[in-house]
Amino acid sequence: MSENPQLLPAVSSFLSSPKRLLIDGEWVEAKDGQTFATVNPATEDVLVQVSQASAVDADRAVTAARNAFEHGSAWSRMTPRDRSHLLWRIGDMIEERTEEFAQLESLDNGKSLASALGDVGVAAELFRYFAGWATKMEGTTIPMSVPGRDFHAYTRREAIGVVAGIVPWNFPLTMAAFKIVPSITAGNTVVLKPAEQTPLTALRLGELLLEAGVPAGVVNVLPGFGDAGAALVDHHGVDKVAFTGSTEVGKKIAAGASKNLKKVSLELGGKAPNIIFADADLDAAIAGAALAGYFNEGQCCVNGSRLYVQREVFDQVIEGVAAAAKAIRVGDAFDPATTMGPLVSQEQHEKVMGYVRGAVADGATLAAGSPDAAADRGYFFSPTLITDVTEQMAVQTDEIFGPVITAIPFDSEDEVVAAANNTVYGLAAGVWSRDLSTAHRVGGRLRAGTVWLNTWHADDVTLPRGGFKQSGWGRELGSFGLEDYTELKTVIAELR
Repeated sequence: MSENPQLLPAVSSFLSSPKRLLIDGEWVEAKDGQTFATVNPATEDVLVQVSQASAVDADRAVTAARNAFEHGSAWSRMTPRDRSHLLWRIGDMIEERTEEFAQLESLDNGKSLASALGDVGVAAELFRYFAGWATKMEGTTIPMSVPGRDFHAYTRREAIGVVAGIVPWNFPLTMAAFKIVPSITAGNTVVLKPAEQTPLTALRLGELLLEAGVPAGVVNVLPGFGDAGAALVDHHGVDKVAFTGSTEVGKKIAAGASKNLKKVSLELGGKAPNIIFADADLDAAIAGAALAGYFNEGQCCVNGSRLYVQREVFDQVIEGVAAAAKAIRVGDAFDPATTMGPLVSQEQHEKVMGYVRGAVADGATLAAGSPDAAADRGYFFSPTLITDVTEQMAVQTDEIFGPVITAIPFDSEDEVVAAANNTVYGLAAGVWSRDLSTAHRVGGRLRAGTVWLNTWHADDVTLPRGGFKQSGWGRELGSFGLEDYTELKTVIAELR
């Protein structure tokens, strides 16, 4: 890796030696000795070599997690109050190392340092929020009506067991926290497989968890490729798979999990419609549309990539969003002027480029952006706005996962609701209108797990997130997400 004088000494030190797997509280090489390079997408330089987990390593990690979970282990003896204190301590430790985690995230993922700093803050807050839930996993008493007999019946929330968390590359640290935090809050143990493109903050988090006092085997980290993830899905020692990623892979996970009917939660792809009515506050709607489409380099499953604008203000909105796109500064994460970093990999860059070129070839018009690279080195891509799009074009139907917005005019409410819902996805949607009746009415008709009204990307760790249709199963975060990491047991005692 080329020298970067802006790096913290802790980051340089972390990158100075090859990274290994975390299994049973120890840093170990892959059983077969395989490694892979993780690359800085802004420079295409190799950051460090990382041990590549195989199915054999997955089995080792699951065994460690099972042993750590079973009755009599140090983890099973830890009280809910102890888990609460541990979670809060981890949140504080992450916050104390905010800049360190942010630099690693920016190097590995490419996102701007400012964005990465925000992600680290969310991760710390997740640990603190769920710390409060560790002591509040309560059951209920339920009266029974059996003539001539007396019973005491109640429910218990109990840990599921071993959770395999498989996370994507767009928010590596935050997504790792999404899987680890509710798992250990409920008393489960975890095997985490970070995305092969972005393993570094997950590995650094593994170090911090050990330092905080998480017992050996409770959290294991297996950087690797799809074969390692598939081995976890297939493993009969895994009780639940929690996955965030593409719908295509989600379907494979659901099929694999059926072999022993392990529990599955899936947050999958999206193609969110963003609807702007003519009576909207257009300045706010234009800024919101740019944020909705270009946030996180467009690599966000809830981004508003399909823009629908009422015809009488269509040209005005397009002009405004195009201007916003052209004002975005694309560059290296460590440049303070940068507001958008590169795409995560060469593969992703080529995929996004292919969609834009295909749309132009099919007759669409670029109001902003270019189908070509924005730089000779690095996986940079210009924020793009496309008009003259039809509902049948691939750029309109497929999840692109890049800074690409398509825009289509509409005339009536019924027309736009039908178009917005005409997708296999249902993760997010948005409506802009000064008429709150219109906003709430249309929002209620949209088939999506999250609907924003006169805003976009407003969020909180207390809120559930997940999707309708092929955007997933279950919900994450809040009390709703915690329930997905527990089993509900009914206990019935006859009183004599």
